[in-house]
Amino acid sequence: MTTVPEEDPEAEVVELRNFAGKVADEIRRKRPEEVYAAGAREPLRECRAQLHHRFYRVPDDDPVERVRSQRGERSLEVVQTPPEEKLGGSHSTLIGGRDGRDVVNTVAAHPNVKKLIPGPIEAGGGGSRGGVRAKATRAGQNGNVRLLIRDGSSVQENRVVTTAMDRETGERVRDALNEALTEAGFQAE
Repeated sequence: MTTVPEEDPEAEVVELRNFAGKVADEIRRKRPEEVYAAGAREPLRECRAQLHHRFYRVPDDDPVERVRSQRGERSLEVVQTPPEEKLGGSHSTLIGGRDGRDVVNTVAAHPNVKKLIPGPIEAGGGGSRGGVRAKATRAGQNGNVRLLIRDGSSVQENRVVTTAMDRETGERVRDALNEALTEAGFQAE
């Protein structure tokens, strides 16, 4: 599907919503179990918001081949638990206030995340670059991931328990989490 850009900058929001609505209608009509999409972030984000399907972003270079190459791989279990029920552990404090909570909710909303366990808050010694930043790092042998949240010079390492069964599938979940954090505007460089 394509669209013709509006000349009026104020109409761009309506154009984006209408375009995403057309794509979402077409997806619903075909009734897929999963949706794989490539392209610009904003239209994909708006389309994802209008759908209730499992929605995966794939690289733009050759999206069809990427999805086909993953066929036959054991698919990951999907967790239906609401994000707020996935938060656990002995440390309940999150750095970054409301933004820190938004980071955790972004990660917990991912369908392959079982639980998110906040860790202690430590002084990172880094610069005081503004805003909360987050990054999912390094999948372990069992597929679980670390989530680092930074706010100024404070750092919090959180454990993310995933449905991945090994390091390779854990890395796929890590990539998806970093993509979600980037779309939400929290990705650290």
